[in-house]
Amino acid sequence: MPRTSNPDRRTVLAGFAASAAALGLPSHALAQAGAPITRKIPSSGEAIPVVGLGTWITFNVGNDPVARDACAEVMRAFFAAGGRMIDSSPMYGSSQDTIGHGLRKLRHPDALFSADKVWISSGARGPAQIETSRTRWGVPRFDLLQVHNLLSWEEHLPALLRMKAEGRVRTVGITTSEGRRHRDIERIMAKEPIDFVQVTYNVLDREVEARILPLARERGIGVIVNRPFREGALVRHVARHRLPAWAAEIGCTSWAQFLLKFVVAHPDVTCAIPATGNVAHVQENMGVARGIVPDAAMRARMAEHVGAL
Repeated sequence: MPRTSNPDRRTVLAGFAASAAALGLPSHALAQAGAPITRKIPSSGEAIPVVGLGTWITFNVGNDPVARDACAEVMRAFFAAGGRMIDSSPMYGSSQDTIGHGLRKLRHPDALFSADKVWISSGARGPAQIETSRTRWGVPRFDLLQVHNLLSWEEHLPALLRMKAEGRVRTVGITTSEGRRHRDIERIMAKEPIDFVQVTYNVLDREVEARILPLARERGIGVIVNRPFREGALVRHVARHRLPAWAAEIGCTSWAQFLLKFVVAHPDVTCAIPATGNVAHVQENMGVARGIVPDAAMRARMAEHVGAL
């Protein structure tokens, strides 16, 4: 059924209620055999699952204790399915506090790969913002810090690289969303020693295939994909049509899995981070990290099919 990117309280409560049952019994996603498909971070060789967890909108639940517990159950299901990367930002309202609540409730899972961002116009105020973010998460250090949407990147990126050299963050990167500033992204990728680039990529938004993905491969830069569902709009669009029967050939039982599998099957994508506040959806997403990986010919078929809808 179609997804929504900004669940109301009824949806959150329903997801929370469903999570109790889902976590008490093997779900379809969790019952799949084998470990999730992983890709190596080019700069370190560390392997991470190809599906992560975004928190834009979905984890911005304020101080509502029920909604925060619902998000904690999403995190529980995510880790239970083998997930690692959780991504957030100071821009995302209360999302960082919600993550911190979940991590405390789950006793800080060792599997966590913590990815956050610096998002402030003043370079001098960046370190204080990062420390506030770290405190909200409750982690000793971030695994990845990114310059969010290139805001004041000329000041922030050198600071992040110094933090990495000092061991205060493990990896650094830059981000953009909705196809903005791709030329600037390419210039930075070509000359700066970054570990990750985060971009928008989905079956309809494919501009990064031309230059950014090949450049990432050439430069040894990991690629994180945001907005694989266009914040739910893409799922709602295709849901008006029947899932093609041949989707079963690649292990997809829903349109969401079909769309996400297209993204993570690209060999230059390290991890996609769909955002959700729903346990069933995070389990569905993590199911994509198992089973068959479509080849180039199948990915072309998938893109052609969706483009014709």
